[in-house]
Amino acid sequence: MKRGLQGNEQEDGGGTSGGCQKTLKRSRKQRREKDLEDGEARWECLPQEILLHVFQYLPLLDRAFASQVCRGWNEAFHMPELWRCFEFELNQPASSYLKATHPDLIKQIIKRHSDHLQYVSFKVDSSRESAEAACDILSQLVNCSLKTLGLISTARPSFMEMPKSHFISALTVVFVNSKSLSSLKIDDTPVDDPSLKVLVANNSDTLKLLKMSSCPHVSPAGILCVADQCHGLRELALNYHLLSDELLIALSSEKHVHLEHLRIDVVSENPGQQFHTIKKSSWDAMKRHSPKFNLVMYFYLYEDEFGPFFRDEIPVTHLYFGRSVSKDVLGRVGLNCPRLVELVVCANGLRPLDEELIRIAQRCTQLSAIGLGECEVSCSAFVEFVKMCGDRLTQLSIMEEVLVPDHRYGLDDIHWEVSKHLGRVWFPDMMPTW
Repeated sequence: MKRGLQGNEQEDGGGTSGGCQKTLKRSRKQRREKDLEDGEARWECLPQEILLHVFQYLPLLDRAFASQVCRGWNEAFHMPELWRCFEFELNQPASSYLKATHPDLIKQIIKRHSDHLQYVSFKVDSSRESAEAACDILSQLVNCSLKTLGLISTARPSFMEMPKSHFISALTVVFVNSKSLSSLKIDDTPVDDPSLKVLVANNSDTLKLLKMSSCPHVSPAGILCVADQCHGLRELALNYHLLSDELLIALSSEKHVHLEHLRIDVVSENPGQQFHTIKKSSWDAMKRHSPKFNLVMYFYLYEDEFGPFFRDEIPVTHLYFGRSVSKDVLGRVGLNCPRLVELVVCANGLRPLDEELIRIAQRCTQLSAIGLGECEVSCSAFVEFVKMCGDRLTQLSIMEEVLVPDHRYGLDDIHWEVSKHLGRVWFPDMMPTW
């Protein structure tokens, strides 16, 4: 009996446990084949390709629960394809009601899946502890090959409250090791010129999108370095103080691809702040090189700070005024923004914008979206504006308080006239009563 048992052990692979494992594998395979022959689909027998497809539709928590069902599902849970895209949510329970990624899961990701990560974002609350936790994770991604990185403060910019050296050290780990970054969002962070040079040195051939508004440690020379070396840039977002004639000329050179989106935040930190002027020739060069690019500008200025703007023609396509803007400035918009597609005016004052609105309708022939907040426009002028723009107005958001009844139209019947010219039913927006 003993010799016979030993013979069987050797035949099965040299040990009782190995023989049992092979027997179990054969039995599972035979059972799976039998199920398929009988036309029955057993969940535990699904191929990993199908499991992967199913798991991709599950939220992370449900996916974790599913991984406890059986060994096959647990193996599927750790497939590299499921860990290419991940969002770290870092919130302090004492100060935030938002959920947070469990620390044990973070450890597991760093240990088993850091080299699988490709599309990563960090969402942090307003606490400095959360920002530091994000940087601690970044500093451990030494085996990563990220293509997308986003650092997002969901409340106040908490990355700005941590030591600059700690942040830069963690960020340069990713810049140096990835070498394939194509999309980078680092708004409201202490990134600086030297760290941008590291970014360029390692990712100049792949970088296509860069968003870095409200980065006070970056100078015009720092962003110019990016423009000079990253010839594949298609989208760029930055503060107006980083915009220069040299930057526009660099983005307009023959070696650059055509820029698709340029977003500029024009923000006043202190009343009376002085802003520089961009030459018309620089905008013209940009327009010649990238004739279809979108220039999106957000203005958060006081009325007396608009002096340098809209004096000459500017190729802006999307224009947002977050603070009160004067009739004079809106009149200049109508004269010098022929490419305008979208206009939003949050506030103006108590002087009607009839002439300005008509001028915009006449000269901005591509305008398709407009929103007016705390402004005043006579009903007759508004109907004339809609009549001139016709059915190309795909978005028309006007507060009811904006419209001033006159001898031709009142608030009760204006929606019929506007609807007729739009070709669809339209009503002014109502101010919430709560």
